Amino acid sequence: MATKTTVIVKLGVEGVHCFPKAAELFPKVAFLADEHRHIFYVTAAKKVNHDDRDVEFILFKRDIANYLHHTYYSEAKGLLQFHSKSCEMIAKELLVKFECEWVEVWEDNENGARVEWEKR
Repeated sequence: MATKTTVIVKLGVEGVHCFPKAAELFPKVAFLADEHRHIFYVTAAKKVNHDDRDVEFILFKRDIANYLHHTYYSEAKGLLQFHSKSCEMIAKELLVKFECEWVEVWEDNENGARVEWEKR
């Protein structure tokens, strides 16, 4: 029987974002239109081809952290500035960039999204 193996990494990063259409779409949470802070928790799974790990956990995790820092770090704010990107948007970006099987992004480990490739 054939098996499929993925390595999985988790990391947390401090960042801010906003949901500009919050007041229009969901008036009860209109405050989300303003920039607000979260710890964004990222979990990413990447397929490996053998049991001796052709993708090393620590390096994979560092690659994601370095990418997020390089792409979104705001010197003025001292944290990641995701602007109007949702958890779904960040997850999709990482899914594609790192050729993952799936990626989850959570706000404060409470609410989040999982993005994965559609099975065909």
